[in-house]
Amino acid sequence: MTVAQLRAELPEDVTYVFPLPHVPRAASFVRRRVRAILTDWHLPADVAEDVLLLASELLTNAITHALPPATLRLSQVLVDGLRAVHIEVTDAGPAAPADRPACELDPDEHGRGIEIVVALSARYGMQELADGTSRWADVVVR
Repeated sequence: MTVAQLRAELPEDVTYVFPLPHVPRAASFVRRRVRAILTDWHLPADVAEDVLLLASELLTNAITHALPPATLRLSQVLVDGLRAVHIEVTDAGPAAPADRPACELDPDEHGRGIEIVVALSARYGMQELADGTSRWADVVVR
């Protein structure tokens, strides 16, 4: 399939944006909404699960380590000529948890998110913005 044919198959400028309430249960609420979109996009089950896991990791990071507000953006893009899902979470920048200093977090329970992002994404990144931080990952549709 050519790049032009792939572009023709992608929804035209369809980006879903989810404002994220800054509460722990927000990630599960947004995951349900993301799952519905991925089903509409007819993604293979394994790709949809990878996207859901990445969205969860990025969302949880924003809830746990950043200031509100946070927003999830989900879209389809081309990565090296291949169809991919782009997951991006933007927050208002880093903040230490009010009830626990970051140095007290249990390393067995925290700190592996980037490893998951690296393992499941074709590419990923972070961008410092004037009013916060954006973390993103792209998952190729196989």
